[in-house]
Amino acid sequence: MRLSIAFLVAGYVLSQFYRACLAVLTPVLKTELGATAEDLAVSLGLWYLAFALMQIPVGEALDRIGPRRTVGWVLALAGGGGAATFALATGPWGIHLAMVLIGIGCAPVLMGAYFIFARSFPMSRFGTLAALAVGVGSLGNLAGAAPLAWAIAHLGWRATLWGLTGLTLAVALGVLIFTRDPERIVRQGQKASALDILRLPGFWMILPLIFTSYAAPAAFRGLWAGPWLGAMQGADAALIGRVTLVMGAMMVLGNFLCGPAERVAGSSKRVAVLGNAGLCLCLGGLALHPDAGLWTGTLLLAAVGFFGATYPALMSHGRTFLPPHLVGRGVTLLNLFSIAGAGIGLFLSRPVFAAASSTGDPVAAYRTLFLFFLVPLLAGLGIYLFARSRPA
Repeated sequence: MRLSIAFLVAGYVLSQFYRACLAVLTPVLKTELGATAEDLAVSLGLWYLAFALMQIPVGEALDRIGPRRTVGWVLALAGGGGAATFALATGPWGIHLAMVLIGIGCAPVLMGAYFIFARSFPMSRFGTLAALAVGVGSLGNLAGAAPLAWAIAHLGWRATLWGLTGLTLAVALGVLIFTRDPERIVRQGQKASALDILRLPGFWMILPLIFTSYAAPAAFRGLWAGPWLGAMQGADAALIGRVTLVMGAMMVLGNFLCGPAERVAGSSKRVAVLGNAGLCLCLGGLALHPDAGLWTGTLLLAAVGFFGATYPALMSHGRTFLPPHLVGRGVTLLNLFSIAGAGIGLFLSRPVFAAASSTGDPVAAYRTLFLFFLVPLLAGLGIYLFARSRPA
């Protein structure tokens, strides 16, 4: 069981790395391939949408054949193939294709671990285990910051991607060899589907917040922090790497604290409300002062990472509504909404930023970008306030 979880979490470290690496790669990809920040917003958006669209088949596969084959083969073929495609890219379209494949490959990794947690451990431990897995996995965020900038400077970005290809294949092989599937549960006379989950009383009230809460941390850690720091502070790749490392570290800390915070607060809902309220305040501060100095901007970005790390709390809240035979489909449906929200946010951020930039005022353009992520989050939080803490 420990090795099962260890290799699945190692795969999630890679998943976090791949969604965060473009912020640091932006300068070199623009120089060598002519890929602009707007192009890379599309690439990262495609990663999230491919990841999201895979959640329904992943949920079906987890319930039917278990996490070993679902995670191992998809990560090897799509994840490893996508990393190789990235290493061979000659322009923005090559990056788009690579990120689609990598998104598909990473799609089942965390859900495989959550499936084991939900099926093999008491429900009372799910929130703590979920937060621990995300916290450890978020170390990939850190690797995608200053360490990635160092590797690019000393090895070159293509050699770095080839190394990641080999690492991805090694983790996938570890999953296939060491992961053990929980016993399959079959409901006699019933054919379960994702639609059954949406019929659960009170479940849908969680969805608007999980759809909007991850969009801003994902977008700024994964991409927009780089262009914003470049435009407002004249930052190079090394400085971008250091600032995003701080933001990534705070995301890791926030995820690790979700489990203890849930025990102190008495419910996952309270943790999610407080965290997202803090996230709203930070985005509001950045919208008011997008041209804040380097130290203030870094602190606000770090706070966005910390308060935006409520995914484990929201997943724990959603888990309480799921019967055993719908666990695989249920956790992947929640994940679909989270990842789709991030992907759609990234896609739409490109035309929003382009339109706001047409005036030639970068401060106004970035103010609009921060507001673009803030307003939907406020709406999602408002709906979530009326969600039940537990099923009736």
